[in-house]
Amino acid sequence: MPHLKASAMRDMTVDEIQVRVAELREEMFNLRFRNTMKQLDNPLKIRESRREMARLLTVLREKERVVVKGEEKP
Repeated sequence: MPHLKASAMRDMTVDEIQVRVAELREEMFNLRFRNTMKQLDNPLKIRESRREMARLLTVLREKERVVVKGEEKP
């Protein structure tokens, strides 16, 4: 899946975000493993994946806070 912008992430459901985070965690494990074995062509993919996961987790946390407060943003 290509990298998403934060605005596109906010349009995703909570379940979709959780699935994407799980995919990224697995991808990051594989990237780190390949990097230690010197088989990774572009080590910057690790940084990109880490940042995308951080964005997803931030959006997920925002959605959880809205649900806990019981208020909906316009």
